Amino acid sequence: MNFKSELSKNPVNLITPEGYKKLIDEFTVLSKIERPAVVQEVSAAAKQGDRSENAEYQYGKKRLREIDRRLRFLDKRISLARIVNPQEQVGDKILFGATVTLKNIDGKKVIYQIVGEDEANLSMKKVSWISPLGKELLNKKVGEIAVVEAPAGLREYEIVDFIFK
Repeated sequence: MNFKSELSKNPVNLITPEGYKKLIDEFTVLSKIERPAVVQEVSAAAKQGDRSENAEYQYGKKRLREIDRRLRFLDKRISLARIVNPQEQVGDKILFGATVTLKNIDGKKVIYQIVGEDEANLSMKKVSWISPLGKELLNKKVGEIAVVEAPAGLREYEIVDFIFK
């Protein structure tokens, strides 16, 4: 499947099973633990009287708005999620979930996994499938060159290998 065209078809949220679980876990913690605790704190603070000068009440209401905003965001991301298990991917082209070994112009090897937007983390060598590097790698084969425009200028990478794990 050509994932480059997925973005233009609909607002799909490609995600690995691990990334999906993290979204579900965060949603569960916020909705079942944190939000009820903050509601209880706000209720207790409201009973203390004048709400306009009640810092606990004001902070609690602010925290409640932040939690609700994050819950709406997570709900949308989860509802748009299309789980793609990297272990089920096959073929001779780089697809979503692939772990790709690249060699830069200096001969240094780097390894990245192509993941969903919500799980991208450069320090963990996970790049989003819609990032410049992720887009450039999709559907390429071993031996091909990926040219990516980075803040420091154009970067070239030779695709050395990739696996689906």
